[in-house]
Amino acid sequence: MSAVLRPIALAAALVAAGILTPAAAQAAPGRDAEALPAPVLSALQRDLGLDADQARARLAADERSADTARGLRKRLDGRFGGAWIDSSGTLTVGVTRASDVDQGGVRTKLVQRSERDLDAVKSALDANVARAPKSVPGWYVDLPTNTVVVKSEPGGLAAARAFAAASGVGTSAVRYAATTEAPRPLVDVIGGNAYTIGSGTRCSVGFSVNGGFVTAGHCGSTGASTANPSGTFRGSSFPGNDYAWVQVAAGNTPRGLVNNYAGGTVSVAGSQDAPVGSTVCRSGSTTGWHCGTIQARNSSVTYPQGTVTGLIQTTVCAEPGDSGGSLVAGTQAQGVTSGGSGNCSSGGTTYFQPVNEILQAYGLTLVTGGGGDPNPPTGCQGSETTYNGSLATGGQAYQPDNGYYQSTVSGAHVGCLAGPAGADFDLYLQKWNGSSWAVVAKADTPAASETVNYNGTPGYYRYRVHAYSGSGSYTLGVTNP
Repeated sequence: MSAVLRPIALAAALVAAGILTPAAAQAAPGRDAEALPAPVLSALQRDLGLDADQARARLAADERSADTARGLRKRLDGRFGGAWIDSSGTLTVGVTRASDVDQGGVRTKLVQRSERDLDAVKSALDANVARAPKSVPGWYVDLPTNTVVVKSEPGGLAAARAFAAASGVGTSAVRYAATTEAPRPLVDVIGGNAYTIGSGTRCSVGFSVNGGFVTAGHCGSTGASTANPSGTFRGSSFPGNDYAWVQVAAGNTPRGLVNNYAGGTVSVAGSQDAPVGSTVCRSGSTTGWHCGTIQARNSSVTYPQGTVTGLIQTTVCAEPGDSGGSLVAGTQAQGVTSGGSGNCSSGGTTYFQPVNEILQAYGLTLVTGGGGDPNPPTGCQGSETTYNGSLATGGQAYQPDNGYYQSTVSGAHVGCLAGPAGADFDLYLQKWNGSSWAVVAKADTPAASETVNYNGTPGYYRYRVHAYSGSGSYTLGVTNP
C-alpha cells in the first residue's frame, strides 16, 4: 500500500506521475471553495458540524480529490476500481492489479472488481427490474466495499436474494442491507414559489439550460404546462429515469445560478462529477438549502410507480416539493432531486438524477456563470474566432497563436474545442493573476471535443489545448466579451 499524503502535498507528486495535469495542479488551492458566499458556508456548518475554515478546507480538498480521481480513471482505464472520499477527507482509489498500487502518493486499495465490473452487475439487476419485489426498495454500487448492495425491508432478505439470483449476478459481488426506507417522489400538491405544474402541483427548478431548465421527470409529463416561470415540458421520463426539461416562454431568462435560500445565490461553473464521499448541497422550494455527502453513484431505487436507475445517493435531507431541485458540489452541478426517505427534521436518504445524463438525453447545454448565452453549438459553429493546430499524444498548445489576449470588460469567455475522432483532448482557460497563469475554467472529459464557458472580469487570458491521448488536428472556436 502506498504512503498517504495530505491532499495539498500531493499536487507535485501527481503531476510527476502523470496523474494530475499541470493545469489541474494550478487549480489545486480550491477556487470554488474560497469563492463560496457566507450563507453557503453557514449551511455547511449547520448540517455537517464544521466551522467556516473547515468548510472551505473540506471543499478545496474535495476539488483536488475530484481532479486526481479523473486523472486516474483515464490512466488506469479498465483497472480502475472507483474512487471515494472517507470521513477523514482522504481519497482512496481502487485498483484491480497489484502493480498499480503505487500511484504517486494516492492512497490505493487492491480490489477484486473494477468499476466497470460493478456497473455491469448493477446493470444486470436493472435489466431485471420487472421482477424486483416490493420488499426491495433499491440497489447501488458501493465502491468502498467493492460490491453492489441490494436493500431489503425487514423480513425480505430471501426475496432480495431470489431477485439477485434471477438477475444472473454472482453471489460474491452482491451484499445485502436491511432498511426501513420507503422512497417516494418528493411532490407536494400545494401551490407556491419555485414553479407549478398544471392545476397546482409544485416542484423545484433544477438548473438553467439553453431555452429553459431541467427538473425531475415525475413532476410533469411531456406537454404539461408550468407557471412561474411559464413554460412547457418538452421531454419527460419516469420511471426508469427521473428527468425532464421545460422550455420557458419569452420573457423568462435562464440564469446560471442556484438559490441558497439565505438571501443569495451560488453561481454554477460547470457539471463535473464529484467523487463518492464529496460534500454536496441541495436547493429546494420546501426546505431551502441543506448539505451532506455523496454515499454512492449509479444507485437504483424502487418507488411505488416503478424503479429509477443511475441515481446519486446522498445523506442530504429533502421533503415533498423539493423535487427537481439542484444538487451542487461547490459550484459544479451534480443532479436534480428525485426522491427519498425521511425529512429535514429527522434526516434521511435522498436520491438525485445526474444532470449530465439529462443534458445528453435532450441535447441541452448548461447555462453557467450567472446567465448569458449558452455554449456554442456542437462543432464550434458560430464562434467569433477560430484557431487550428495539430498535436501528438501528450502535446499542448496555447492559443491565440502561442500568446494571450486582453479582455477590457466583464462577460462570457466561450471556448469550443473539436479534436480528432477517438482522441482525448482537453481544454483549459487560464487568466494571468499578476505572477502566474491560473486555470479559471476547464473541460477534461474523456472525449475529443470540449467546451468551456467562463463569466470573467477584465484581464489577460489564454487557452491551453492538451492532447491527453491520441493525435491529430484540432479546431478551437473562441468567443470573447
